[in-house]
Amino acid sequence: MEERWEARTQAPLLGLAVAFGVAYAVPIVVPDAAAWVHDTCLTVEWVVWGAFAVDYIVRLVLSRDRWRFVRHHPLDLAAVLLPLVQPLRLLRVVSTLLLVGRRARMAPQITLTTYVAGAVVGLMMFGSLAVLHVERDAPNGNIKTLGDAVWWSFTTMTTVGYGDHAPTTGLGRVLAVGLMLSGIALLGVVTANIAAWFISRFERDDAEERRQTALLEALTQEVKDLRTEVARLSGGVPLQHPTGTPSDRP
Repeated sequence: MEERWEARTQAPLLGLAVAFGVAYAVPIVVPDAAAWVHDTCLTVEWVVWGAFAVDYIVRLVLSRDRWRFVRHHPLDLAAVLLPLVQPLRLLRVVSTLLLVGRRARMAPQITLTTYVAGAVVGLMMFGSLAVLHVERDAPNGNIKTLGDAVWWSFTTMTTVGYGDHAPTTGLGRVLAVGLMLSGIALLGVVTANIAAWFISRFERDDAEERRQTALLEALTQEVKDLRTEVARLSGGVPLQHPTGTPSDRP
């Protein structure tokens, strides 16, 4: 039952995740939008988080061993409870991203490469929007535009850190730490994935080379045997038994 539920809800939940991204981005990119736009986006954010929270509860109920499910999904539980403990918008964003990432990893059609690429893009996008939302109105902040925020996120995730743009508020620095740690982890996964691809490619090439070498050796041996047989027939050399004694056959 749990697997059937996950298969049926995978696509709708990922579609809701896209809606959440749009609803989160619009008020930050267009801060002077009408009040109803901001209210609609806020409602969409809560609806999407609620949908993922319901999905967690349903999977918990359908699980054969509920305590084991809770123990093996601590981040999912934290993502469901965080926005209830403190209704901070950033916590709702983090919790929704955790829930989306969990469901994306469970999708059989999503490979590791696709998941890592999506995680990098998602973290960079939401990191840029979050730091812009926090730092734009800071008195001493220098991240004032979306371009500044994207540039800062890119240099932070890649651990380059030019320092031309940096958060000045406490919350902005917390975002920076999270983005740094996430960037290091994702870059490690990317590097390991690329190395594994090269190793598997070399192993396939080596196996193919060994197969061709074996075929060539077998062909060479057949040619030698054929030449020996031709020489025997043309020169009248008696056919030898495996023991080396002449045969009585003509």
